[in-house]
Amino acid sequence: LSSSSNEKHTVQIASHQEDSEPTLEDMALLIEQVTGVPVPFQKLICKGKSLKEMEQPLSALGVKNGCKVMLIGKRNSPEEEAELKKLKDFEKSVEQIANKLEEINKEFTGIQKGFLAKDLQAEALNHLDKRIKGTAEQFMKILEQIDAINLPENFSDCKLKKKGLVKKVQAFLAQCDTVEGSIGQEMDKLQSKNLALAE
Repeated sequence: LSSSSNEKHTVQIASHQEDSEPTLEDMALLIEQVTGVPVPFQKLICKGKSLKEMEQPLSALGVKNGCKVMLIGKRNSPEEEAELKKLKDFEKSVEQIANKLEEINKEFTGIQKGFLAKDLQAEALNHLDKRIKGTAEQFMKILEQIDAINLPENFSDCKLKKKGLVKKVQAFLAQCDTVEGSIGQEMDKLQSKNLALAE
């Protein structure tokens, strides 16, 4: 095994299961132990081919005894790992808020399609309006928190992840705006209908 920092290691790979062959995953985990490069950041190349299928036995991927495997990857410093973990936690929170947005959207589409009795619509729309505003607020809060993460220049993995996450949240915020606007329009429509009825 040779790595991009030009270290060379000879590794012996045993399988986790008694009678089965070692898999690429077995090798990747061992490489992580030997080099300190986490499995997700490893790019393993054997005979010019990139090795990806973790569950495949090594022999099926053409990796045999004594064959050279190149590792392209870098160790992340513990500091960078800590920042990555923070970003991953934010990613989970963003997904949870996005689920709320999805639910509001579904319910709103239901109202638009007329699944709800007319006399219940105004109240339901009001409720959805509050919820979408709350959801947008949660996105804003999380965007501020992500923005506040200061990353050193060399934390390229983190920087990429942060950039992607900010883009994602901005896109969700734009969706919130659109949905809030549509809810507003429906509320106006209902009100003008009710006014017309009242006259």
